[in-house]
Amino acid sequence: MIVDFSVLPLGFLFTSPGPIVVKLGPIVIRWYGLLIASAVLIGVSLSQYLAKRRHVNPDLISDLSIWLVIAAIPAARLYYVLFQWPEYSQHPERIIAIWQGGIAIHGAIIGGAIAALIFARLNKVSFWQLTDLVAPSLILGQAIGRWGNFFNSEAFGRPTSLPWKLYIPSDRRPLDLVNFEYFHPTFLYESLWNLMVFALLITLFFRALAKKPRLKVGTLFLVYWVAYSLGRVWIEGLRTDSLMLGPLRMAQMVSLGGMTLGLFGLAWLYIFKRSLPDVVAGGNEEKNAPE
Repeated sequence: MIVDFSVLPLGFLFTSPGPIVVKLGPIVIRWYGLLIASAVLIGVSLSQYLAKRRHVNPDLISDLSIWLVIAAIPAARLYYVLFQWPEYSQHPERIIAIWQGGIAIHGAIIGGAIAALIFARLNKVSFWQLTDLVAPSLILGQAIGRWGNFFNSEAFGRPTSLPWKLYIPSDRRPLDLVNFEYFHPTFLYESLWNLMVFALLITLFFRALAKKPRLKVGTLFLVYWVAYSLGRVWIEGLRTDSLMLGPLRMAQMVSLGGMTLGLFGLAWLYIFKRSLPDVVAGGNEEKNAPE
């Protein structure tokens, strides 16, 4: 049973059925890979639709998506491996075993941003407009992908006795928490938070189409970054497996930094009433972006 809603009227117990969807001889289909693939397909389709609504060629999104996948997934894995290097240095063959889990969304965002910047420069298009079209798909993909942590019994929170909780098998528990059975379902917290951010971005997008109000180029991506980071700072504090830099949780540090930059960017747009710089060719992004 995956979810038992009979535990309490207002509670539920999550129990993972395991990481494997099906085995077909030597072929193993895992939930983690299936969810990532689904997130990519749904995200590309959504961004193409949003591009059409903004009178942008959807083929541009198709081409960009190839760049993003090629850059983001390896970058997400590399980011994770670097902060778990003592473990992977002992088992280097596991570095490429991404299907077993172990990717970091901040690594994916960094890799994807670099790829989008290069793509925008080569195609002479607005970098910030591309990020606006991708932002809703990105947060929706994160909401979907977090369920991979559920099936892998990973990225869970501290022990809890709350009505909503996640059962973790003993072989997946930290050694110092092996006597606890139930933990915060942080995958669920982040998935739900991401869905709320997605709803916010989509609402802003369609209200902007009706000019209520018109959004400046780069707004959706900055709102995405601020809103996602806000939730991640809170949720990361509950987790037991954070990537660490000394005594500091890397995800919280990056999120706080990103949130600060995002808020500054929004202030630049709406308080100082300036446009974001054209990071591709120099000049004014607002002026060069199509309506």
